[in-house]
Amino acid sequence: MHKHGIPLLFASLVTSVSAQSCRLQFDGRVPPSFGVAGFDTPNNFFSETNVLGAGLSFSQLIQLPAISASLFDIETIPIEVTISDASIFNGQTGFRRAELLPASNSGIDDSTTGIKTLHFSIGKDAQRPLNLSHEYQLVFLESNDFSTNQFVLKTGSILGGDTAVDPDTLQFFGDVNQTPSKLLFSVPFLDGVFHNFAVTLDFDALTTQVFFSAGGDPLEAVTQVISNNVSGQGQFYFGLLKKLTDAVGDITRNGFQEDGIDEGIIFDGIFQEDSSAGCVSLRP
Repeated sequence: MHKHGIPLLFASLVTSVSAQSCRLQFDGRVPPSFGVAGFDTPNNFFSETNVLGAGLSFSQLIQLPAISASLFDIETIPIEVTISDASIFNGQTGFRRAELLPASNSGIDDSTTGIKTLHFSIGKDAQRPLNLSHEYQLVFLESNDFSTNQFVLKTGSILGGDTAVDPDTLQFFGDVNQTPSKLLFSVPFLDGVFHNFAVTLDFDALTTQVFFSAGGDPLEAVTQVISNNVSGQGQFYFGLLKKLTDAVGDITRNGFQEDGIDEGIIFDGIFQEDSSAGCVSLRP
């Protein structure tokens, strides 16, 4: 694993490019004219039905914060995903969750074949802070048979994790079916700045490589190309999956969630590019 501090540059199986010029597989960067109501109807950006609590709509959960855009959002806007006490999906009473799924990402589409690089930026909302006594999944790929997460970005107090780690840390794990799950990269989750990620996933060679920067700095490789089982295709999730504390048995249903939840996480620059020809964008 690698903790960001002293810059680390690693060789990659793909050729990085300074400017964004790679062919896009999907693009989740919405224009200012889209508005929160646009998330409730079929659109070219995100699914209007997944993932949110029963009886809720995305226009009730999505905020469009008036903040500066991140590295790869130039003419588009940040999106905040929020959760409340009502954010109970599919009877999972042990969780509070709301997540955006790319509209074209069916689970068996080309976003999980060949070599692809997923980009996203993530930041905090000081007005809707997370409760770091809980574990949060922020970004993950779930296999099409729902048997694993091939990678997952977490923060907070990781269930079964190292209690010596500051919970205010972004931790990027590989395939969760590996025991123990391999921590590929971690970095402090700072206030007032976007944390920019790119993740190159080789679905043929079954490898993963992580790129990172903060603020407006260009991305740089922070891991080597690491063996990681990314087979099984699936769907990408962006949002908040807040796990319980005091877990007993089935963690999706049994455990503690406090009342009065009003929490959010800000995303920007969500897109995926085709890296089969050796293309990974490091800056706009």
